[in-house]
Amino acid sequence: MSATGLGLIVALGLAGNAAGTALVALRGDRLGRVRALVLVSALSAAGLAGLASATGPAVLGVAALLGMVNGMGRDRGPAQAMDQSLLADTVESGGHTAAFTRYTFAQDVMGGLGSLAAAVPAVLQAHFGIAEVAGYRWTFLGAAALSLAPIALYARVRDPAVVPTPDTAPRLRPESRRRIRGLVALFALDSVGGGLLAGSILSYWFFRRYGLGGEALGPVFFAARALNAASYFAAAALARRLGLVRTMVFTHLPSSVVLLALPFVAAPWLAIALFLVRESLVQMDVPARQAYVTAVTVPGERTFALGVTSLARNLGWATGPALAGAAMTVLGLGAPLFAGAGLKIVYDVALYASYRRVLPPEVD
Repeated sequence: MSATGLGLIVALGLAGNAAGTALVALRGDRLGRVRALVLVSALSAAGLAGLASATGPAVLGVAALLGMVNGMGRDRGPAQAMDQSLLADTVESGGHTAAFTRYTFAQDVMGGLGSLAAAVPAVLQAHFGIAEVAGYRWTFLGAAALSLAPIALYARVRDPAVVPTPDTAPRLRPESRRRIRGLVALFALDSVGGGLLAGSILSYWFFRRYGLGGEALGPVFFAARALNAASYFAAAALARRLGLVRTMVFTHLPSSVVLLALPFVAAPWLAIALFLVRESLVQMDVPARQAYVTAVTVPGERTFALGVTSLARNLGWATGPALAGAAMTVLGLGAPLFAGAGLKIVYDVALYASYRRVLPPEVD
C-alpha cells in the first residue's frame, strides 16, 4: 500500500478506538466495567482475525474500524480507560502513581514481546518456506488468539465502584469539569502529534529511509518498549520529587527535541540509537498523567474523566496517521517527524504554563 493508504487504514483503527472509548466513558459504569472489558477484548480479537483474512483494502478498513485495531503499537483505547478506572478505585489514596507505574510497566513489557513478532514472517520464510504474506497472516491470527486471553482474567475481577443509576448521566463537579476540559484540549493536541508518530508510521519511515524490514525492526521496537517500561520507575521517583506536572513536561519535552534530529541522520545505526534515546524519555509522562487525572477527580467521576481524556487522545491519534501519510507523499518522508515533534513541544509548554500551579489534592 502507499503511504496515504497505510495512513488511512491506521486512522480507521484509531477511529474505532475513539468510538469505543466514547461509549465506555458514557456507558461504562452503567454497563459494568468488567462486562465492558470482556466486550472490548472480544471485538479486538475479531478485528485482528479480520486483518489476517483480509483480501483487499476495504476489508482491512472495516476490520480495523470495528475491531479497534490500534496502529500506535500499544493499547490506548477503551480497555485502558476501564483498567485505569478500576485501578484508581481499588488502590488506596496516595498510591496511584505507583499503581499506574506497575500497570504501564507490565503493558509495555508484554507489548515489547509482541513487537518481536514482526520478525516471525522472515523466520517462517527462511526456515519453513512459508511466503512472507502468509507469515504475517499467522502473526495476526496469533495476536487475535492472545487478545482473547484477558477475558478469563477479567472474569475474576470485582468492580468496587458505585455504578450510576440508569437515569443518571456521568457528572463532574464544577472544579473537576474545569480542569478536565483544559486537559482534554491539551491531550488532543499532544495526540495529534502522537498520531503523526504512530508506531506503524515510524516503522514505515525506517523501512523507506533505510530499507529496514520486520526482522530488524522487531528487535528495535522490542528494545524501545523495554526502555519505555524501565523509564516508568524513574518517572515514579521523579514524581515524588518534582510533582506530577513537572515530571510530565521535563521528561516529555527533551524526547521531542531528540526526534527533530532523526531525519538528518544518514547512518541507520545512529538513527536507531537516537530513536531509542527518544523512547527512553517519551513515555515517562504516562503514569504521571494517569495519576494526575485520577488525583484531581473523585470516585464516581473517574471513569468519565479517564474516558473523555482518553477519547481526546484517540481522536487526535486517529487524525494523525492520515495526515502523516499525506505529508510523506506531498512534503517528503521526514515531514511527519517534524510536525509531530513540533506539536508535542507546543503541548508541553502549554501544559506547564496552565497546570504547574494546579496541585492534586493528594500526594502520590
